[in-house]
Amino acid sequence: MANIASAKKRIRSSNRRSVTNKNRISAIRTYIKKVEEAIVDDKKEDARKALQVSESQMMVGAGKGKVSKKRMSRKISRLNKRIKNIKS
Repeated sequence: MANIASAKKRIRSSNRRSVTNKNRISAIRTYIKKVEEAIVDDKKEDARKALQVSESQMMVGAGKGKVSKKRMSRKISRLNKRIKNIKS
């Protein structure tokens, strides 16, 4: 356990940051699931709209360093490809 005041503060601030980071990552996963559900249900327009919203959230998370930028770009590209392949 930390005895120095600055170390105690670092523990408090890192706990706050970890909660924020977990919430942001969870939100990104939720947005991705909404897009994937629309793709599975063959709803091209719903998937496209959901991707627009999720894309911005994914890139915000990547910009803040919560997830890799390359990973999010790859995910967006693959989702776009799946949406284009929906027959409707």
